[in-house]
Amino acid sequence: MKTIGIIPSRLGSTRFPEKPLAQIAGVSLVERVWRIAAAALSKEHVYVATDSEEISEHVRAFGGQAVMTSVECRNGTERVAEAVKVISEGASSAGDDIGTVINLQGDAPLVPPWVIRELAEFMEREPGVALATPALALSAESILLAEERYEEGEVGGTFVTVSKSGRALYFSKAPIPSLKRFRNSTAVSEGANSRVLARKHIGMYAYRREMLFHLLDLPQTPLEELEQLEQLRALEHDLPISVVDVDYRGRTAHSVDNPGDVSRVEEIIASEGELVLGKENTI
Repeated sequence: MKTIGIIPSRLGSTRFPEKPLAQIAGVSLVERVWRIAAAALSKEHVYVATDSEEISEHVRAFGGQAVMTSVECRNGTERVAEAVKVISEGASSAGDDIGTVINLQGDAPLVPPWVIRELAEFMEREPGVALATPALALSAESILLAEERYEEGEVGGTFVTVSKSGRALYFSKAPIPSLKRFRNSTAVSEGANSRVLARKHIGMYAYRREMLFHLLDLPQTPLEELEQLEQLRALEHDLPISVVDVDYRGRTAHSVDNPGDVSRVEEIIASEGELVLGKENTI
């Protein structure tokens, strides 16, 4: 059974219209994400799922595979699931042996290819795992800093706490666990900082094919609606999520949410170099 990567991509972003086609140092956002995924999984196993003919034509022009999906898809997960159905129902048996589906974020052009590869390899090693996601370990000092920024109105992504067995306990856009009471104490400097208390979630998921469709059949849950985080649906329905610890190896993480993020990503690329030199070769 093979692993495929699917990049959900649509033009109708409220905050950043036509975002997938935005040029970042001369390469479109969607092509950058595709190049990283292709370097990790091989280009034959990567698809862009879109409801836009313009994006579809652009993807095919740079050598990628595009799958047309409905404009009715409410989120990236639904678009990925619909793409899996299209691939499976297409000519030949291209989708007959799909075992694992990796849902890749279309606005994350700085995720290192080795992170995607490590997630795929984890699923290969652990046949009993149906759903997994990567994360970066955080120290207590990092959580304290994130808390201070969060209180000032700066949203810093999503955080996850993990059990001893490596399963997600909870996800939140607020830094967790809260360490406010340690701000004016020596607890952090006296040992807490050396322990991993939480992780920064990387918005990428590996599903067994059956789990992907099972999740979409489940009703939304209260915590999912409160936090606006789809992964909480799985936890509230007692479906375990394995968390895979990964390392960016000194690379900077930054997504493209608004037009202003383009220049920041270009600065990072200019400073740290390209993650992918061509359509298949990594640094």
